[in-house]
Amino acid sequence: MIIQKIDNIEFKINELRDFSFLNKYGKVFCVFDENDSGNISFGVDNGEEKHFVKIAGAKTLNSCISQEKTVDLLKSAMPTYRELKHPNLIELIDDYAVDDLYVAVFKWADGECLFDHWNFDKYMNNPSIVPPIKRFKRLSCEKRLNAFNTYFDFLAFTESKNHVAVDFYDGSIMYDFKRDFVTICDIDFFRKSPAVNDMGKDFWGAIRLKAPEEYILGARIDSVTNVFTLGAMLFGLFGVYDGNDLAKMYAENAFFPCKYEFWELNEDLYKIALKAVSKDRKDRYRSVKNFHEEWAGRKVNYLWEIINM
Repeated sequence: MIIQKIDNIEFKINELRDFSFLNKYGKVFCVFDENDSGNISFGVDNGEEKHFVKIAGAKTLNSCISQEKTVDLLKSAMPTYRELKHPNLIELIDDYAVDDLYVAVFKWADGECLFDHWNFDKYMNNPSIVPPIKRFKRLSCEKRLNAFNTYFDFLAFTESKNHVAVDFYDGSIMYDFKRDFVTICDIDFFRKSPAVNDMGKDFWGAIRLKAPEEYILGARIDSVTNVFTLGAMLFGLFGVYDGNDLAKMYAENAFFPCKYEFWELNEDLYKIALKAVSKDRKDRYRSVKNFHEEWAGRKVNYLWEIINM
């Protein structure tokens, strides 16, 4: 491991690289250097505007794939960002090669990542610091439900564009607590339909959110899979799990819903979320759009109930 510095900002890397081309975007003010995707990213500010610059091909610290594969994945993701352009998706400005590196330049989006794993040690060592996901879960039900509507809206839009969400989880999401605004910040692994699981049990995704077919080589990955992902995310946000529950999921490579007594919303919404995470695909909603319609109708009733309590 090497400690490299740019504009007085230190970061960890396995091999020194020349990132001086970042100067054309301004001064580096932050670095994200611990992603297992193999990318390293920089926040850059020229005094008038900020950019988020993602770079593939450097020898990063925690990469689980080769430098060449990292470059291929980032480069191939660029058309996806353009095809799925959306008010809540981080905005791609430019992309290009620099020697053996590949660079993607985005407009900076304010907010805090809801799974900022690079800060976990900091939270452990400083219990007084509240992680973004805990702050998010402390928001009112109405604010969280409104935020989750963006997840539904974006994946329904993805569906309408004949794409499938892959590796979509809370690490793909930023929340601006000042504006109560959601930004989808990472869709690098989304795919065009039809898609299949070409990696078996190691298919991209968080174990606590993956559908059963995301462990099966050759299985279809589609809107029904995305229904499961959203249902699991609902349980993660409105259900209560302890460390033993999460350990069980990781040990068994399987998501499971919390019991109703640990569910924060009403029974109608619990049953809808439960259907979404059915192990058997045929028992789930047939599309994200159908799931969203069912959820939205019952959500209105729920909000009316709590307003009039």
